[in-house]
Amino acid sequence: MTTTFTDVPVLDIAALFDETGSGYRDTVHALGDAARRVGFAQIVGHGVDPALFAALLDRTRAFFALSDEEKRRVYIGRSGNHRGYVPPGEEIFAEGSYDTKEAFDVSFELPADDPRYLAGHPLLGPNQWPRLTGFRAAVTAWYDAVFALSRALLRAFAVALGEPADRFERHVTAPPSQLRLLHYPYDPDAADRPGIGAHTDYECFTLLRPTAPGLEVLNAAGEWIDVPLIDDAFVVNIGDLLEIWTNGEYVATTHRVRKVAEERYSFPLFANVDYDTVVAPLPAFVRDDQPAMSPVIAGEHLFAQTAQSFRYLQERLARGEVNLPDDARPLASFGRKPLSSNLSH
Repeated sequence: MTTTFTDVPVLDIAALFDETGSGYRDTVHALGDAARRVGFAQIVGHGVDPALFAALLDRTRAFFALSDEEKRRVYIGRSGNHRGYVPPGEEIFAEGSYDTKEAFDVSFELPADDPRYLAGHPLLGPNQWPRLTGFRAAVTAWYDAVFALSRALLRAFAVALGEPADRFERHVTAPPSQLRLLHYPYDPDAADRPGIGAHTDYECFTLLRPTAPGLEVLNAAGEWIDVPLIDDAFVVNIGDLLEIWTNGEYVATTHRVRKVAEERYSFPLFANVDYDTVVAPLPAFVRDDQPAMSPVIAGEHLFAQTAQSFRYLQERLARGEVNLPDDARPLASFGRKPLSSNLSH
């Protein structure tokens, strides 16, 4: 379990892009230490062009400024593979709470004639795109750059565990790695108070670029620790799959977004592995005093958690149009539980 940390480490990862270089091992060690102690880090020196973020933010603002009617043309419930616009109140958290954010979700793009999509796969296939000039190009360029960064980090996390560099990355060919464009509207009556959407992330790890502060993580003492906004930095946090693969060596730390008055945009890319990947504890991390965690199938775990937290999917479940996997875990199965259960939004 994570320690009683009091801050989130800031790491320069420039050395990761030369795996034979002199600084590679030290950088890998620092990432592994953050994954074990905190489950979170902020990274700089990542090499992602700031111009890509400027274009993404410009087109994201333009999209969320569209009329409700226009945004709902690409409503996520119109898709068969969980892509598109997420209106306020659509997403529900583990204790039945919801918040006022809106989102636009895309994932790894596959063509409409891909047999997996044609067979009704719940998370693979093409994206929905709005009728907005430059939006698809800006979002795709950002996705491609951050997806490439996620592969470098996935290799580094494996090396930090004493595993081959491709131990996890070998399972990345067409994964349901989702990018969310999140918009928290300006609320002049908002009060800074705890308890907004405490959760862990369902995939291997997350790469996040926010435009405003508000993110907090939970330490071993049950204290919420602020993650300060650092210009041009990504926040990295471990998700459920790496916690299972490492049998708890890496920790999916509970986090939330505090309610703040200012308008906030947030762009998490959830780095995943291929849908059918069996994720089970690596033998090196199973001991008598640390029995093996139950394995999951990567995509089934993601779909089960997603289906339990979106209204349109809950309605499909109720009608019998989709089904949860037999071993689906309930929401909030990972991470610590906050001392306060105040999770209203």
